[in-house]
Amino acid sequence: MKSFRYAVVLTGSISTGKSTVVEILNQKGFSFIDADRVAHTILDREYKKIAELFGLEYIIDSKVDRKALGRLIFANPKEKKKLEKTLHPLIYKEIKRQSKRLDNLKKPYIIDIPLFFETNRYPIEKSIVVYTPKEKQLERLIKRDTFSKEEAEQRIDSQIDIEIKREKATYLIDNSGDLNALQEECARVKEKILSDFR
Repeated sequence: MKSFRYAVVLTGSISTGKSTVVEILNQKGFSFIDADRVAHTILDREYKKIAELFGLEYIIDSKVDRKALGRLIFANPKEKKKLEKTLHPLIYKEIKRQSKRLDNLKKPYIIDIPLFFETNRYPIEKSIVVYTPKEKQLERLIKRDTFSKEEAEQRIDSQIDIEIKREKATYLIDNSGDLNALQEECARVKEKILSDFR
């Protein structure tokens, strides 16, 4: 059986509200694979390789200092490519392994991949995009991570524009309203996914 047969990708952009959507859809019974969690595990496991590539100042107590490494790679596309070349094949392999296990259950499950459209690596046809207009995204990111406006814009601009992702979505969850509106959006999308996989 081919991989990712019952998979639906959940994506969006930084500060569009993906983690809240994950919680809601989890409560609605979907199984999840979290690409970020997989990436963090692999990043820590590969800390010696990271030290070799970027220097020992990015390692604290045999763990990668993700904040410091993040500052480096978001400011330097060449370093970002170097990191991706090392990590992405390992992340893909682990996600594929978890996906095979969930495909055996023969029901839709969700893989949370923040950079799904950017990496263009996963052969998954259906995607959920969590959407928020850019100005709201910027506002939330500054508030959440206490970034300067310039830092926040740099993070947002390192990803494909949210309006382009919106166009590419199979299912769109609009998170520009309040929590009740978001709950309704998630309920609507859940029903649509279940009917599409029947």
